[in-house]
Amino acid sequence: MQIAVVGAGAVGCYYGGLLLRAGHDVTFIGRQPHVDAINAHGLLLDTKTFNGRLPAIAATDATALAPPDLVLVCVKSADTEQAGLALAGRLRPETSVLSLQNGVDNAPRLAAVTGHAVIPVVVYVGSEMAGPGHVRHHGGGDLAIGPSAASQALAQTLEAAGVRTTIADDIDKTLWSKLIINCAFNALSAVAGISYGPMLEVEGTRNVVTSAVQEAVSVARASGVSIGNDLLAHILNIPAIMPNQMSSTAQDLARGKPSEIDFLNGYVVRKGAELGIATPTNRVLQVMVKLAERGKAMSARRT
Repeated sequence: MQIAVVGAGAVGCYYGGLLLRAGHDVTFIGRQPHVDAINAHGLLLDTKTFNGRLPAIAATDATALAPPDLVLVCVKSADTEQAGLALAGRLRPETSVLSLQNGVDNAPRLAAVTGHAVIPVVVYVGSEMAGPGHVRHHGGGDLAIGPSAASQALAQTLEAAGVRTTIADDIDKTLWSKLIINCAFNALSAVAGISYGPMLEVEGTRNVVTSAVQEAVSVARASGVSIGNDLLAHILNIPAIMPNQMSSTAQDLARGKPSEIDFLNGYVVRKGAELGIATPTNRVLQVMVKLAERGKAMSARRT
């Protein structure tokens, strides 16, 4: 397949790398340092079972793309419309577009800009860009994709590349469940610079996580999404399963990049305000990250 990965970061390079290794023709669209490294030395795919360089093509702009068979959109939520504009006019009717992004509203936002159907995907992977053109896998890797006429064939393609994939008939529930997990841990991990494992050992953290989850669940249910009563217990068990994982928000802060907090806890805050549901814990977590971002930016300017 001719595959384009729009957003060659930790998620895009991991899944694009697996598809590349499986024999597909993958083009990575990303930032200059990664593009230069990939074009010069190939993509360094560093997983639990494979560590090696794969010859690959990369570019900073999607305008050079030939119409692909499959597009994986992996950009940050704030860049969704920009990515969609770059793709508009470069998609064939039969092209499948997957949104592998945090948050719950990226697929419709992308579809509105491209005029093309977009299949939402929920990503369960721990990965990071360990250097230019170097993606390191920490754990997980499953995908849940929304239902469509192409979903079964896409799942088979991903499975053949080593990606365990399910088709989620209730994709809204799956998207919201992932969002709520992000609301529980991302901000705390980012502001403290702490991995998930030791987080709950700090007195009071379990209460904060519980409150953030309960608020988000209330907003989800008021939005018509059925969230099970067992989600909180599952979330509180995640630090034991992924003790060394740093949240994507923590990785963004560490690199001095804008985070997606406005599309995580911030989305819950905005949606809660629309529905008349108080979300004070999520608001505090959002503001904490915004303050940390501002502090990083001011420090960078001083130096």
